[in-house]
Amino acid sequence: MNFKDIASVAGKPGLYTVIKPTRSGVILESLDEKKSRLVAGMSMRVSILSDISIYTLTEEGAEPLESVMKKIEAEYAGDTGIEPSSSDAELRAFLKSVLPEFDEARVYTSDIKKLNAWYQLIRKASPDIFQESTEEQKEA
Repeated sequence: MNFKDIASVAGKPGLYTVIKPTRSGVILESLDEKKSRLVAGMSMRVSILSDISIYTLTEEGAEPLESVMKKIEAEYAGDTGIEPSSSDAELRAFLKSVLPEFDEARVYTSDIKKLNAWYQLIRKASPDIFQESTEEQKEA
C-alpha cells in the first residue's frame, strides 16, 4: 500500500483505502478496525493523499503530504506527543519542528490536528508505508 491507495472523504472522519472504481464513483474501505465500506459517489469530495500538500513559504509554495509524513516518521518514529486537546502553540511548534517553512497564515490548527491524526492512523493500520518509502529513497 502507498499514499496513492489512501483517500480522505470530506465530511467523514478517518482515512479510507481505495478498493476499486465504479461507474458512479469509487468503493472505499476504512483504515480503522471496523473495515466498513463506503461507496463514494460523484457528489462526495474524495481526496487521494498523494495529491494533498501543505502550504509553505518556499518558492514551490507547498510541500507534499507524503514527504511531510516521512519527515514526521524520521523524527518522531510514531510518538509525536500531540494529543487531541493540545494547544494551538503546541501544534504549531510540532509542525514547525517538522516543516520549519510552513505558511502559518494558511495552515490552520485543525489542519495540523488532522495531519497528526492521519499519521497515527496510517502508522497503526499500515506501518509498512514508511519502510517502503525509505527503501525507495536509498535506491534513488
